[in-house]
Amino acid sequence: MTNPIHRDDFTNALLLLLDETFDQEHGIYLDKGTSMFATLDAISAEEASLPIGRGCASIAAQVKHVAFYLEVMENYFRTPGHPEADWDLVWQTTKEVAPAQWEGMKSELRQNYVRIKALIEHTPAWTSERPIAEIISVVVHTAYHLGEIRQALCMINE
Repeated sequence: MTNPIHRDDFTNALLLLLDETFDQEHGIYLDKGTSMFATLDAISAEEASLPIGRGCASIAAQVKHVAFYLEVMENYFRTPGHPEADWDLVWQTTKEVAPAQWEGMKSELRQNYVRIKALIEHTPAWTSERPIAEIISVVVHTAYHLGEIRQALCMINE
C-alpha cells in the first residue's frame, strides 16, 4: 500500500526550496544573503565576465545557462516530449558582458524563475515519478550552479 504525498504539501515544499534558492533564505540550506538573486546583485558586469580559469565559464555564462535551463524545463512541462535544446550554445557564446547585458541576463533569469514558479503553482497533480524528478531537478540544478557562482566569487575576490 502506498502513502501518496498530498499535492499541496509537495508543491509548497518545492516552492519553499525554490524561494530559498532564488530569493530568500529560510534556513533550510543557505546562509543569509546567499540566495541566487542576492548573490547576483553584488556582482558587477566586469566580475560576471571573468572566466574563472582556463577553460572555465564566466559567472555570466552560469547565469545564462540557468535561465536557459529554466526555459527548457518550462517548455518540457508545457509540451509533450523533450524539446530540442542546444546546451553548448550558452557556454560557447557567453563571454564578456556589458552592464546593460548583465542586467538583462539577471532580468531574464528572474522572469524564467517566475514562470517556472507559476507552472508549479498551477500544476493540478503530480501523477508520476518522471515529472516529480524533473521538477525537483530545477532546485538541484540551480543550487549546483549557485554553488559554482559563489565559488567563482571566492576566486575573483582573492
